[in-house]
Amino acid sequence: QVQLVESGGGLVQPGGSLTLSCAASTNIFNMYVMGWYRQAPGKQRELVSTITSGGIANYADSVKGRFTISRDNAKNTVNLQMNSLKPEDTAVYYCKAQHALIRMKNYWGQGTQVTVSS
Repeated sequence: QVQLVESGGGLVQPGGSLTLSCAASTNIFNMYVMGWYRQAPGKQRELVSTITSGGIANYADSVKGRFTISRDNAKNTVNLQMNSLKPEDTAVYYCKAQHALIRMKNYWGQGTQVTVSS
């Protein structure tokens, strides 16, 4: 059973920065696309960013230019650097590992709360 553990969430003022980290319990990175999703109260979970094992990144339009995703395949970690945070970025952020070839094979972390407020 693969476990994903997120960390780094918290309370930050608008315009501030946070870095989220996700650590996998086993070495799954070479066959998995890693991603960050978020869910705000009363809203559906949405894609924030993904990154392939080769380092190709994809971002939601709402975070382009402000968020940067990165991964360390040797350490089984994926990070999300979030800058210029806005109140609308407030949500629970989830890490996801999606098998590159098997759609049904994916894992989710437990989520970490990010609150952007003055």
